[in-house]
Amino acid sequence: MTKAKLNIGKNIRKYRLQKKMSQDRLSKLADVAFHTITKIESGNTPNPTIETVKKIADALGVSLDDLMK
Repeated sequence: MTKAKLNIGKNIRKYRLQKKMSQDRLSKLADVAFHTITKIESGNTPNPTIETVKKIADALGVSLDDLMK
């Protein structure tokens, strides 16, 4: 597993908390299932699809690059 894959969940959590957003709110804004958000953040889905990550990035108002680094 690459470092970027490990960081996606951490970065999603970081940006979500910066915006004072719950996982539930993010799941609704991104149109992604709540359990998908929790799994990605916890590292249980280490390789989410690019479509899912893009939806989450858009909902958080950040770039795909921000979530991948």
